[in-house]
Amino acid sequence: MPFNSFDDYPLSWRPDRRVLRRPIYLALALQLEQDILSGYLAPETKLPPQRELADFLDINFTTVTRAYKLCELKGLIHAVPGSGTFVSSYAAQPATISVAQPTQQSVIDLGIVASFEQCNAMILETVRTVAEKTYLEQLFNYDHPTGMPHHKMAAINWMQRFGVETDAEHTAIVSGTQNGLTLATFALFAPGDRVGVDTYTFANFIELARMYRLHLVPIRGDEHGMLAEELEKQCRLNGLQGVYLVPSCANPTTVVMDESRKRELAKVISAHRLLLIEDDTHAFLTSGILSGYEGPLTRLVPERSVYLCGTSKSICSGARVAYMVYSDLLKEAVLKAIYNVNVKTSALDAEIITELILSGMAAKIVQEKRRCAEKANRLFYDIFPGQKRIGHPLSFYRWLPIQSKKPGIEVEQGFLQLGIRVYHSDRFLCGPPQEQRFLRIALATAANFPQLNQGLRIVRQGIEQASI
Repeated sequence: MPFNSFDDYPLSWRPDRRVLRRPIYLALALQLEQDILSGYLAPETKLPPQRELADFLDINFTTVTRAYKLCELKGLIHAVPGSGTFVSSYAAQPATISVAQPTQQSVIDLGIVASFEQCNAMILETVRTVAEKTYLEQLFNYDHPTGMPHHKMAAINWMQRFGVETDAEHTAIVSGTQNGLTLATFALFAPGDRVGVDTYTFANFIELARMYRLHLVPIRGDEHGMLAEELEKQCRLNGLQGVYLVPSCANPTTVVMDESRKRELAKVISAHRLLLIEDDTHAFLTSGILSGYEGPLTRLVPERSVYLCGTSKSICSGARVAYMVYSDLLKEAVLKAIYNVNVKTSALDAEIITELILSGMAAKIVQEKRRCAEKANRLFYDIFPGQKRIGHPLSFYRWLPIQSKKPGIEVEQGFLQLGIRVYHSDRFLCGPPQEQRFLRIALATAANFPQLNQGLRIVRQGIEQASI
């Protein structure tokens, strides 16, 4: 029997002892998981110390330890040395962002970040050219799982303009950036590993980490990106295995990492032998445009990096093609992931992107998308004139502060009732709740600029009238 009476003891979580069945640790872990996913335990709730909970349940201390460990491997909870065990901030919230059918036909989508789809008409002539290729049937073969040789050469040519130096032996073609991110995650990390991320990070990576049972450790940053001293601190406290970064235009905050910060982070990555996944989808908006850009972070730690360069934003979102660059150190693990998960990217899609690059049409598409981005951002700041101009000036999305303290899902539902889809900062958050809340506003998804104008004005009206 427990030595102390817990009738009036303020335990933050009081499992139901009556439903515990053998093996006890599994039953206890299941009950903890259900209470987290149901919302009964709020994000960042501090759980009872293991010995106190064992005493309360009248079970062995190691049984609680095993239950906590199972939930930690699922990303539901995390331990902070010297402070205790906490419910993960992203354990129960909806995170995945995808193209879902709206509940109303008239919804203006400012949520998912598309790629100015009106530019897709620019690829049609190239598609017809590809259809007339004499070797068209070869594109449907099962050969070249990492990409056909001439597709890789076009990839190398494309990435050189962003400061990436590689060769065909260290380059693979994958089915879009999300696919590449999944492959890199499976190749580099094991369930239970700890990976550093920005406090607000790509929502789909949060969900991927949850599925693969990685623990994401939020690293504080500023207007120049993740702070190197904070990454160093978390390496010492939590023994990180890697870090995921989007330096060219962080999703969702639009922060651009400067060269000085890249060099500081590279020193920490090297010193602690971290593995870096660099998502450089927005390099085409940065290289040759923003002053001070010298290339991706990967070039400073090439042996410890997997670099991803997607073409969905820069060229065509429907042709799911991204380029993946890796070192000798990581080559075997990456190829194993590709052969067992990806199998083969569509060579037809890769051929279309290759033809666009080699013909010069891809460069013209990029120019048009930059022009659209400039116009969309100008429209945003016209409608929200009080917003501070921070982050990437040509970002396909903006990070809009709001005053509402309602849960993110309620805010999103409120805007849906106004005919607008937007995404709340809760979807992107790792770590404890933040005092300031935001909306990520997609600027590249509306069917045209009049619709974008209408959508942004509805958002402003909803905020001003405090109806959300």
